[in-house]
Amino acid sequence: MATDDVAQLADSLAKTGVEDGELSYKGQGRKLDDAQSVEEMVKEIQDFEGLQALRLEGNTVGVEAARAIAKALETKSALKRCYWSDMFTGRLRSEIPPALNSLGDALMLAGARLTVLDLSDNAFGPDGVKGIENLLKSSTCYTLQELRLNNCGMGIGGGKILAAALIYNHKKSSAEGSPFSLKVFVAGRNRLENDGATALAQAFKLIGSMEEVHMPQNGINHAGVTALAEAMQHNPGLRILNLNDNTFTEKGAIAMAQALKHLRSIQVINFGDCLVRPEGAKAIAASVSEGLPILKELNLSYGEITEDAALVVAQAVKDKDQLEKLDLNGNCIGEDGCRALKVAMEAMNMSELLGSLSDDEGEPEDDDDDDEDEDDDEEEDDDEEDVDEEEVEEEEEEEEEEESTGNKVRHFSTPQSAPRPPEVSSFLSFPSPDKLLKLGPTRALLIEQQVDVSDAAKTAEAFLKIASVYKEDNNEVKNAVLDSIDGLLRKAFTSSSFQGYSFVSSLLVLLGLIKSEDKVKPVIVVPGHLQALEHVVRQDYFPKESVAVLEAFMSRNNKTLEPCGNAKNNLQSTLQRVRSQS
Repeated sequence: MATDDVAQLADSLAKTGVEDGELSYKGQGRKLDDAQSVEEMVKEIQDFEGLQALRLEGNTVGVEAARAIAKALETKSALKRCYWSDMFTGRLRSEIPPALNSLGDALMLAGARLTVLDLSDNAFGPDGVKGIENLLKSSTCYTLQELRLNNCGMGIGGGKILAAALIYNHKKSSAEGSPFSLKVFVAGRNRLENDGATALAQAFKLIGSMEEVHMPQNGINHAGVTALAEAMQHNPGLRILNLNDNTFTEKGAIAMAQALKHLRSIQVINFGDCLVRPEGAKAIAASVSEGLPILKELNLSYGEITEDAALVVAQAVKDKDQLEKLDLNGNCIGEDGCRALKVAMEAMNMSELLGSLSDDEGEPEDDDDDDEDEDDDEEEDDDEEDVDEEEVEEEEEEEEEEESTGNKVRHFSTPQSAPRPPEVSSFLSFPSPDKLLKLGPTRALLIEQQVDVSDAAKTAEAFLKIASVYKEDNNEVKNAVLDSIDGLLRKAFTSSSFQGYSFVSSLLVLLGLIKSEDKVKPVIVVPGHLQALEHVVRQDYFPKESVAVLEAFMSRNNKTLEPCGNAKNNLQSTLQRVRSQS
């Protein structure tokens, strides 16, 4: 070969970026309007033996230019990867569908079997989806593993067309013995909304092979999120789920939490800016704690999560050995809560995994107005029904207790997991030292049997009721209290389903040390509460990472603890000592 020819070939290869069967024109900014403008490119495509990947991103391709390129692709049966993002800048939207049709027809004619199709950043709208509809339905895409359509403006209509094409592909390919097994789906910033997301959820549920789903910024609220959650349960190999900047609210978050229980392969969860709120965050935390053994990243930022919920989330990741980042920035944790959160993560030797909290919104202001999303007409109806049911249950509970005691007194809700002996019922409703002693030597067992220890909040309530009758100067009462508490909490903390941090969080709420989204009314704190807690933190069943959190809260100046000066000081000293020994 002549020297000039070698130099020309080298220059051509340098421009196009040939590597491992890939021909790349990436980012060259070419304006390709007609056949003449792509003559050189067409020749290079035709001359490239074994072409497996073609990169056209970062150029602008007109209809005639696309037809010329398509002609060159008609013989490229080995082509597997098409990186065609951002290649219609400055084009009329009407130009895009015929250009895509030409390229898709060429791939089908060639008998190519694609594994990657990337058409992101093309803003082609629903009509653009129609331009690839036939391609997606064809045998050329039976082997497709990655479909990237980020920032294409598909809208609801485009989402439905796309979903129908994927479902058709799966049914046809399955009938031919090679089921469509898509692994990666990217469709952020497409205005899919609920209907588009629900349509795609049906496709994902059928496909069942998804490993990555990225659908941020799509205007999806709880109805669409719930549909996606149900679909994800049928994709056990899912590793990455990114739904950033959609609107879950509690309903969507709880539905997604249920789905996470089925996804043991998940590594990255991005629910940032999704308004999961405290109850949604707690539900997600419960699923994280119970499973997800290889979780690497959990993003619950900008979700209106309060301090108590943030602490529950922190506890949920304590055994995640592969965790690399926990993002809780931009929530409503408050200055003190952020300190407590850092203390909790430090106690678990995970402080370096906690992301910045610099954008925290501070503790939420008390507000009686309902803060609902756009679909609140339906939600408010549901809420009213729930309130009515709760009021009936509370009235029935009070009537039962009035019959046994003859009194009308406001009290904590108490577990109704089994019929109580009258003495236990009376004590748990209206605690007194005499009633506790009258339960006899089996009092601890009787109380254990009547408290639903699977519910951390109810367990915290029961603990405070028992502790309220503690008497330092009466050994009989003191021992009865401590024996009962030990029996109850040992059973709770040794249960595999018990959420220890939910217990601590509920305890702090009931003691008035942190606010709750549920507006739970704190108890009147008495020294016995803190004296019993001082005993509990020294026991082997109590998790040592919770000691640091309690210490952080007890060090605050809080009016609710002022009447318990000595008991508070003794508890602080014990917490410091226990933490230093761990």
